[in-house]
Amino acid sequence: QVHLVESGGGLVQPGGSLRLSCIASRNISNIYAMGWYRQAPGKQRELVASIFSVGNTNYGDSVKGRFTISKDNAENTLYLHMNSLKPEDTAVYYCRASRYGVAYWGKGTVVTVSS
Repeated sequence: QVHLVESGGGLVQPGGSLRLSCIASRNISNIYAMGWYRQAPGKQRELVASIFSVGNTNYGDSVKGRFTISKDNAENTLYLHMNSLKPEDTAVYYCRASRYGVAYWGKGTVVTVSS
């Protein structure tokens, strides 16, 4: 079992930055994959970024060059650094961990990009 708690969401103006955090209840160094997903109102949940246990990363096309995923194994924390935010980035952002074929989700944190 892996419990995930996201934080760091909020209201930000277009062009601004935010850093999301996801604290896991267990050691994340041996978790196969962790990632951030988002779901905007009326839309399906989509991949934002993922990071694997060996360190390689993957990004959704809409966030490439603007968002960076990272993790701190010692702190059991996953991060999402978001720059150059756009109104279309507004969504609930969810943390996900995949361990032994089982997916675990946090409850999400809301990001609103608006002037």
